[in-house]
Amino acid sequence: MVTYRQEHTAAWTAYFTDRGHPGARPLAAGVEGAVYWLDEGLVAKVWSGRPPAGLDLTRQVYADIARHPLPFGTPEIFGVEEHEGVLVTYERELTGAPFRDEAGGAAAERRIPSRETDALLTVLRSLATVPGTEAMRRLSVQGDDRPLWRGHTRFPAALAALVERATDRHGALLAAHVPGLTGRVSRTVEALHALGDTPVTVVHGDLVPPNIHVDGEGRPAAVLDFGFFTTAGDPAFEAAVTAAVWDMYGPHAAEHTAVLTGLFAAELGHDPEVLALYQAAYAMTTYDLFATDGSDGHFRWCAALLNRGAAGPGA
Repeated sequence: MVTYRQEHTAAWTAYFTDRGHPGARPLAAGVEGAVYWLDEGLVAKVWSGRPPAGLDLTRQVYADIARHPLPFGTPEIFGVEEHEGVLVTYERELTGAPFRDEAGGAAAERRIPSRETDALLTVLRSLATVPGTEAMRRLSVQGDDRPLWRGHTRFPAALAALVERATDRHGALLAAHVPGLTGRVSRTVEALHALGDTPVTVVHGDLVPPNIHVDGEGRPAAVLDFGFFTTAGDPAFEAAVTAAVWDMYGPHAAEHTAVLTGLFAAELGHDPEVLALYQAAYAMTTYDLFATDGSDGHFRWCAALLNRGAAGPGA
């Protein structure tokens, strides 16, 4: 199968120059589209193929986040237009460089560098100040067929329903790799329903190293790529997932998850058992999002996380 890819062209550079951006130049290109730098703080994205589904909702979520001053940049869509049948979005320029190029890339050091833990705490504390909004509640988690919050007024109940839907999709496959899965799912759902009312803030849901950019001093400069598990929810869920996915495949991955879980519990005031519960729920809701035959690394990672058996109420 051939994947359509938008490439940089002199015609698009000239188009943006004619639109009042004399410094327009190619910046980056990928399957989603080609990005052009226009002015300080402003880029344009020329999309490949059809406009992405839910662009208006995504734009609203970005705007909801941007209303709250944060010590780092987040995506924002300033304008949308169509030129000769091609979608163009004008967006905030996000600066900095990722911690590592690949999600959870091989972090060879046994000890997590303090510059990483400090940056993670800054990001988690900052995102927890952004209230959850109606637009965030209308988002669907990748792989699901409905908005996460539909029919629910509490995040734990919405997440419990998602656990049930997700494990119904390919539960037999997961059960073949996780002994006692049926009971584990039941206990996880029950424990989620038993949680009290939680704060409701923005949840990025995918704070892996490539999605946090830092400046030359290691301070967070930008958080990007919202959408994989973005929603309105408990900031403890954000912390739990971040602790689990920051280093997924390195030689000390399990140890790093335990260290970060303990750090976030101590520094952010989260119950360690709730963090463990949310980590189990995350594994149960994302295990099949990249392949449905169990052949991919993410599936194996989810099964391993569940088989390690957290000490919390989802165990």
